[in-house]
Amino acid sequence: MVATDTPAPDAPTPGATTPAAPTPRAEPRLAIRRVEMADVGAIAGSAISAFCLMWLVYVRLTQLSGGVGFAICWYVTFVVTYWLVVREQHGALAAKDKVAGVVVATAGIGCLVPLTLVIGFTVWKGWQTLRLNFFTETQQFTGPLSKATDGGGIHAIVGTLQQVGIAAVLSVPLGVLTALFLNEIGGRFARPVRIVVDAMSATPSILAGLFIYAVIVLELNWKRDGIAVALALTVLMLPTVTRTAEVVLRLVPGGLREGALALGGTEWRVTRQVVLPTARTGLVTAVLLGIARVVGETAPLLVVNAGAFVMNANPFAGNQEGLPLFIYRYINFPQPARKDAAWTAAFVLIMIVLVLFTAARLIGGRAPVARRAVVRRKDREPA
Repeated sequence: MVATDTPAPDAPTPGATTPAAPTPRAEPRLAIRRVEMADVGAIAGSAISAFCLMWLVYVRLTQLSGGVGFAICWYVTFVVTYWLVVREQHGALAAKDKVAGVVVATAGIGCLVPLTLVIGFTVWKGWQTLRLNFFTETQQFTGPLSKATDGGGIHAIVGTLQQVGIAAVLSVPLGVLTALFLNEIGGRFARPVRIVVDAMSATPSILAGLFIYAVIVLELNWKRDGIAVALALTVLMLPTVTRTAEVVLRLVPGGLREGALALGGTEWRVTRQVVLPTARTGLVTAVLLGIARVVGETAPLLVVNAGAFVMNANPFAGNQEGLPLFIYRYINFPQPARKDAAWTAAFVLIMIVLVLFTAARLIGGRAPVARRAVVRRKDREPA
């Protein structure tokens, strides 16, 4: 038999061109955090269309009434209409993304509007009667018939700063150390400690005041003073700082710990020089949340402290005033002038909290790790 050179079935014929492989169709890309004029027009058109449709159905055809029901029906119709519009223009994937963005933005606005109304109303009421003497005088020489601008609240401001400051000094180290124990060390005692911290987070403020009054004031014969108030605020502030600090420490990448341990660092040194500096901004946030939790509490002051109308800058010496107690006392007066003084104190309390939060953010926003690395490089450079 003579073998013949026959080309393989799959071999290309000489001189013939092979067909090019079909190029895959590129998937549409979504622009994250990008709002165009077409999106604004689609949102506005969908909102107007949904409003007109709901007005026709809700008011004219069904004869229903109620602003809340109309708003809910209008919003649902608006979301569905907007989803249909975006799907026709950009596809189903873009429609899901845009609708999710609208829902999240609506939730944010829904939280921001009441907060803005509360703060704005307090500022408007308090600014009208705020005078410089509020920061220099006390209520020693004022009475029920005095004007709103008579006297001041420097004694309440000093008391609030001292009480919250002492509570922060006591609760922040304990809270951060407890969070380090729960996140970095653990063990069989971690679960009971976490359960106790979670239970303390739901403790009403009046129970914290009653606990300090029963244990410290009655059993130990302690005076009703600013320290007793600070201890009650510490009970309320400690779980907030602990839980927030634990969440922040969990966000530190494990690779940083493993790399530092691989270089020969001890567990304490890695925690002190790597974990804590990395989580510094988050720990400042934990402190801010703890302060926000206790700065406006009135119940502990009512239980363990009777307040004062004069200056008492020594938290160990008798009753001490605080801005929450000042507001509670004067808002219950029947005279409008005394109520205006309470609004002034509320405005000052908001300003104090804003100043403290801004200062803490500026301090905690720095980058100590990078700065330390630059200093070490400069020290190692030859002269």
